Order: sequence, then C-alpha cells, then structure tokens
Amino acid sequence: MSLDEHVTNICKTCFFHLRNIAGIRDSLSQKDTEILVHAFITSKLDSCNSLLYGLPQFLIERLQAVQNCAARLITRSRKHDHITPILKQLQWLPVDSRIKYKILLLTFKALHGLAPSYKTEMLQPAYRPSRSLRSASKRLLIVPSAKLRGYGCRSFSFAAPKLWNSLPEPVRHHDDFANFKTALKTHLFREHFN
Repeated sequence: MSLDEHVTNICKTCFFHLRNIAGIRDSLSQKDTEILVHAFITSKLDSCNSLLYGLPQFLIERLQAVQNCAARLITRSRKHDHITPILKQLQWLPVDSRIKYKILLLTFKALHGLAPSYKTEMLQPAYRPSRSLRSASKRLLIVPSAKLRGYGCRSFSFAAPKLWNSLPEPVRHHDDFANFKTALKTHLFREHFN
C-alpha cells in the first residue's frame, strides 16, 4: 500500500529515458525535446497519479526530482539552477499539484455525469435544503470520516470532497469542462508559485 516499489519503477524508467534524450539533446530543438519529454517522462508521471495522493513527502520528492531533471534538460539549465523559475517558464505544475489536478478533474466529471456511475456514487452534495438558500449554491461535498488512518484518507471518496471543498467558489462554479480545466490549472499554478 505504500507504492514505494511503484515510485521506484517510475523513477528508474524515467531516468533511463532522460539519459537517452540527453544523449541526443544537442541535435534537438527545445520544442522537439519538450515533445520527447512529454511522450516518455510526463506521461509516466501522470499515469494513474491520482493513486499517489497522500503518499509520504519523500516519495513525492523522488518524483519531483524526475520532473526537475526533465525541465532542466528541456531548458538546458545547470544542475544547481533554482528550479522554480524553470517550472514557471515551462508552465508545469509540480508533481503534488498534478496529483490534485487529476483528482479534481475526476471529481468534476463525476459531479457532471461525465464519469462512471461508481465514481459519482462516491460523492454526496453537502447541503440539500428544502427551500432556496445562498449556502446551497456553494457546491460543497460531504467529506466522510476516514475509517482507516492513513490509507482511508488516500481514497477517492475522502480526497475528492476534501480537495473540492478547498477550491475557491468561482472555480467550483464552472459547468464547462474546458473552462474548469483552465481555471483549475490557473488556481493551482498561483497557489504553488505565489
């Protein structure tokens, strides 16, 4: 349940591909390098990353080291250059924000009937008054109590409402998926880099 072996395999595979891309970096433009990095590295970091929610920080940092190395390879930055301006320049969310992003996209889909019914059934609106009240329009969800310490807090039924309720109200009120994605990425980007 720790996913330690999974994270180790992701890091090993990504660093293997990064070494191969670095070997031909001199004959690639920045755009071509970015395409290769997205194909071989980012796709692996993002694959099923919603399962990584609530992992210990040291495992997230190992994945972040992969992303940092990829960003430095694209921009030809040195190993000791500060990574924050590089990630901002590439407009990349850090790994922990990417995990939140994936969970919140799944939550939006579940709330708008775009996800399988079993996902939708895991979420319950927090408030259904018999008459129209302003508080009913906040679109909050009930956060269930986590029965298993640690692992229960990592489940979708717990993490999704918790993250959803932490979003600013204007972001939660989008009904169009494309607009929600843009607003969510902007919010997470500002939250991390400001």
